[in-house]
Amino acid sequence: MATRVAIKTTFEVDKSIQPIYTGGSVALDKEGRLLITTLGEDVLVTDLRMTPSASHLIICSRSLSLRIYALNPSLADDVEVQPELQRTLKPHASPVISSVTDATGTLLATGGAEGHVKVWDIRGGYVTHTFRGHGGLISALRFFELGGSRDGSSQDGRRKHQRRKDETSQKNFMLASGDEEGKIRIWDLQKRKCVSILDSHVSVVRGLDYNVKSNTLVSASRDKTLIIWDASSWKTRKVVPALEGIESVGFLAKGKYIYSAGEHGKIRIWSSKTGKEMTQEQESEGEGGSVVQVVYHQEIGFLLSVHNDQSLLLHSVEELDGLSEDVSIPPLPIIRRISGTHDEIIDLAYLLPDHSLMALATNTEDVRIISVARRSEAVEIGQENNYFGADVVSLKGHQDIIICLDVDWSGHWLATGAKDNTARLWRIDPISSSFTCFATFSGHAESLGAVALPKTKPSKDPHIPLDHPPPYLITGSQDQTIKRWDIPREANTSSIRPHKKSSQARYTRKAHDKDINSIDINASGTLFASASQDRTVKIWSVEEGEVQGILRGHRRGVWSVQFSPKNSPSLSTIGGLGGGSSTSSSSGSRGLVLTGSGDKTVKIWNLTDYTCLRTLEGHTNSVLKAVWLPFSDVPGVSSTSANNDDDNDDDDHNPSNPVHHHHQQQTLQLASAGSDGLVKIWDANTGECSSTLDNHTDRIWALTTSSIIPTHNSKPPHTPDTTTTTTTLVSGGADGTITFWKDTTIATHQNLTLQASERIEQDQRLQNLIHSRSYREAIILALQLDHPGRLLSLFTNVIYTVPSEEGSLSGILAVDEVLANLDDEQLWLLLVRIRDWNTTARTSPVAQRLLGVLVRVYDVGRFVGLKNSRKRRKGDAAALDDILDALKAYTLRHYERIEELVEQSYLIEYTLGEMREVLGDMGEMGDMDVDPLPSSSSVDVEQAPTPRNHDLEDEGRSAGQEKTGSSGDEDEEEEDTEDDDDEDEDDEEDVIMLT
Repeated sequence: MATRVAIKTTFEVDKSIQPIYTGGSVALDKEGRLLITTLGEDVLVTDLRMTPSASHLIICSRSLSLRIYALNPSLADDVEVQPELQRTLKPHASPVISSVTDATGTLLATGGAEGHVKVWDIRGGYVTHTFRGHGGLISALRFFELGGSRDGSSQDGRRKHQRRKDETSQKNFMLASGDEEGKIRIWDLQKRKCVSILDSHVSVVRGLDYNVKSNTLVSASRDKTLIIWDASSWKTRKVVPALEGIESVGFLAKGKYIYSAGEHGKIRIWSSKTGKEMTQEQESEGEGGSVVQVVYHQEIGFLLSVHNDQSLLLHSVEELDGLSEDVSIPPLPIIRRISGTHDEIIDLAYLLPDHSLMALATNTEDVRIISVARRSEAVEIGQENNYFGADVVSLKGHQDIIICLDVDWSGHWLATGAKDNTARLWRIDPISSSFTCFATFSGHAESLGAVALPKTKPSKDPHIPLDHPPPYLITGSQDQTIKRWDIPREANTSSIRPHKKSSQARYTRKAHDKDINSIDINASGTLFASASQDRTVKIWSVEEGEVQGILRGHRRGVWSVQFSPKNSPSLSTIGGLGGGSSTSSSSGSRGLVLTGSGDKTVKIWNLTDYTCLRTLEGHTNSVLKAVWLPFSDVPGVSSTSANNDDDNDDDDHNPSNPVHHHHQQQTLQLASAGSDGLVKIWDANTGECSSTLDNHTDRIWALTTSSIIPTHNSKPPHTPDTTTTTTTLVSGGADGTITFWKDTTIATHQNLTLQASERIEQDQRLQNLIHSRSYREAIILALQLDHPGRLLSLFTNVIYTVPSEEGSLSGILAVDEVLANLDDEQLWLLLVRIRDWNTTARTSPVAQRLLGVLVRVYDVGRFVGLKNSRKRRKGDAAALDDILDALKAYTLRHYERIEELVEQSYLIEYTLGEMREVLGDMGEMGDMDVDPLPSSSSVDVEQAPTPRNHDLEDEGRSAGQEKTGSSGDEDEEEEDTEDDDDEDEDDEEDVIMLT
């Protein structure tokens, strides 16, 4: 009979996009390979610095501590860096606000909130300089060498013979520091004093940089100015008005240009000679896109800008080489976008037919488009920078947070709804790098909560989806109304800006009494459903906008609604309902509706009579999203056979039954996500939870599925092959994590089937070994299979049944050899079994015998080594102590029990001995009484006549029979005494064995 393995849908984490930066300082090495960011809020990091060679990392926190880590990075990109903490210091009496390392990576300067500046030896961990003089916190620091160049620009009129002196005596190692009062102090590290005070800024100094070739220092402040200083006299060369608060400044192209970035969120290039801005005018990014830090090294060809929205941009500066200072240049090209965090994922959807892009609504007014293509696929299409999770573009147009989004059947048209009371339709064309707003829909009085596009393919030219926008859009709002918008057939797609004239709604309906949370259109495009906080779901006709039915039953607001996919099997077809034929026909005629509510339940509704078919309970908090899963195909395995009885085994396993084969291939399943941070997979047939997926730390707002047949499949295009279909479930939550779950049901089923077959073969082999009395191989196999019962039976047969071999501790020399050559894992498992067997009196003799063998064949060092190895591998060294303690406790208990039995046996022996003496005296008295009788009437006790062979009227014979009867009683007592002696001997054997 074939072995049945119960099928259970399983998902595993395939990939995940997690936050890498949530604000604070960022460090980059001089080769541009190693990026270090701050993440989370467990430890408030005030500043972060890394040496240019990436040898050390310095972290300053609000707890007044400074930690120095040794990084020792590897040249290989795939080798993980293992930081090693070298020392922890307390640098200042207040938190460190700013820090900087020198070019050699040996010195570190820290500036505290109290206004003190300290210079540290990084390797030694001690203070080399302490500078005081600032009146406020230190906001900027910069190491530089004054007069270190060979061009003589810093000699300031010295004679030629003085230039021939030792370079070390001419170099002046300096440190510039700026504070919140706008003052800049220049410190001479050799003289250990302040050589100049630069007082021209009127606000916080945020940036300092020095150029050796021009011998100039540039400073930037939040007073919206750049100042270029002459380092020979420390006089002002030029004041450049930037008209924005500047957060970072520095030299480019060997001092030919100056870059700056600040509250406008753009990198601006200035001529260091004329002070004129070279970049063309750029539109401000607003407060959310302002730049908080810029990192640049001369060895790399890009600038790294860190923005207030936790995004990191790489700007190419290679085009600046060879340009004239009087030309106007476009903004620096962005070669890569990195989202430090996607914040709270409110909604997400796949884009394009191959699902290589994904749209995210991330609690901002922009839609983020990221790449979810595999690395090999990105390289194949020539998009090396579009790695998995890379930011492709941001769709700008909404003026407030985007709440919802939806895509059409092709994935080229994206609809969004936001808190600015508008909806927008976007045209997605990645081949031509065109991501434009096609139409804007204004008319709602409050923010939009739901949008929906039809999923039906056009009958004309379906292969050119970019030329066929969806025919209409359904929107729902907090104003409790729904609107249908007819999408214009012609629109200006050459600009990303919205149209000046928005579309008009075809109809508006007062739909619910509270906010509308979700809208979905069925597969045929004739019906749509709306879910609201008023605890109801309404089914509408698309053309007339009339209510077709109302779904009531939820006790809280409904967050999600979705129609069943096209051609999906009904619940009765797959054997889920036990109702009559009326339910069977109705549940599949118009389809099903899936809803998720704040009452922690998921419900499946029948569209024919609008009744609830299933209520799924399991979440511990509100269900925020529920979706249907693509049909699961498990070749050759029935998902219902494991749950049915064996009455119809012949029909179930008949491969010629076409009906059964169809049912065997399709299983209707669904997924739900809630505020408890869990994703649950449900079987719509049984209503049971198949699996629970956990990879989020906060509520899950978004959930979507993908079922794609890879385009690189070598099989013919019309050849059906369900095994190549990749089913992916994607969840996004408030923790900023996007998790891609891969369906591993088929692989898991195959592994379980293979394991079950191997288990059966091993069990049969074990039975054969036991039957042939091959105890050596049987014990080894039983230890490998972890069969406690059969292992106990084996050792019992060895110890009791088989005659003991001479010189054997266990009874068989081959078994002694097996026990003496156990590896650590087998020895550990045997000790665990001995502990369990030692807890009961019935199996304790076997446990004690085995324990005695182990103690004799292994020394103490082996058990100590076992403890250490368990500690290194699994960290459970205390478990061995627990086993030994349990063995000791139960062994003492068994010993006490045997001692009590021995003491009781002494009392029994004494009592029996006394009884023998008493019975012996009584026998002598009886002999004296019967002596006068005739010798012929005297009868031996063992040959006493029975009453039926002698005359009972004779008094002498009666007396003789009484004597014979007492002798019979004595014989019975002797037999009882022998039985007691046998029991005592058994107890004594137990004592001998245990001791």
